[in-house]
Amino acid sequence: MKTHGNDGDVTDTDPGSTATPRMRVEIWSDIACPWCYIGKRRFEQAMTDFPHRDAIDVVWRSFELNPDAPKTAGLPTVELLATKYRTSIEKAQAMMDGMTTTGAAEGITFDFARSVSGNTFDAHRLIHFADTGGKRGAMVERLFAAYFTEGLTLSSHETLVRLAADVGLDAQEAATMLSAEGYAKDVHADERRATELGITGVPFFAIDERYGISGAQPASALTEALSQAYSEFIDAQS
Repeated sequence: MKTHGNDGDVTDTDPGSTATPRMRVEIWSDIACPWCYIGKRRFEQAMTDFPHRDAIDVVWRSFELNPDAPKTAGLPTVELLATKYRTSIEKAQAMMDGMTTTGAAEGITFDFARSVSGNTFDAHRLIHFADTGGKRGAMVERLFAAYFTEGLTLSSHETLVRLAADVGLDAQEAATMLSAEGYAKDVHADERRATELGITGVPFFAIDERYGISGAQPASALTEALSQAYSEFIDAQS
């Protein structure tokens, strides 16, 4: 896979069919990652600028930046950053202020004063569950907003069930799934594949397994990669 940057499944097509071949873009991200939220917005803009967007299947993949994070609400974000980067609260606050400005340019309202750290494993399970109702993308968006704008604790099953209902999923089915180990294997499978692909940070965009883009790159870079990968993808179909 060719990799650029630092910072739905493919539909099988009958060789004799006239149906337009579909290319897959897989996005590894974590709900607790602000750059992943920004990367999502930039990818959406890239798709708007990409003329063959209707031939793209997008699949959200699971990645936990801190799988050992507590199930209960953890530290406020400013304290978490100060601890992680071994810096002062003042410098951590400056980092968050910069991120808030960057997010605003992408139409995102970051409210770090409200957000608290916590384990995201169950949120990732919910994203997989949402795929059964064709709501995976909507669920990802709702979780990002809940975490970064509304300050909700995404390790809370009660909160996750409410968010599932917000995007049109059955609340009782979501509650039943969360109370068991539903989709845990799917989350672990995504993370194993990330390891196999050498993914160590998110967001990471795998385009047709031909191109890998690391980080929240500008929309123009994503559009360029989509165009090149799609051209090669179509050539391979002929």
